[in-house]
Amino acid sequence: MERQTQTILAYPKGFPQLLKMSDAAFVDELRFMAAAKLYELGRISSGQASRLAGLERVEFLYRLAQIDVPAINLQDEEIEAEIQAARDLAA
Repeated sequence: MERQTQTILAYPKGFPQLLKMSDAAFVDELRFMAAAKLYELGRISSGQASRLAGLERVEFLYRLAQIDVPAINLQDEEIEAEIQAARDLAA
């Protein structure tokens, strides 16, 4: 089992209920959103992000679409390299 550490995040009492969420659902949402943003910024891989979010990788990638974060996270130069590799294979 992977070792884990824990962080305490303070938020105003009743805040999750303002969002029509339970405390547990709010915590899950925070974990997912943090993981999604770190993934979007290219700071962590999808596998690392899914572990941070507490989700299976496929479910994490699927849920990214719900918040308009691309599941494929390539930089412009990586996209160009992929296109060139495909052209080289086709030639």
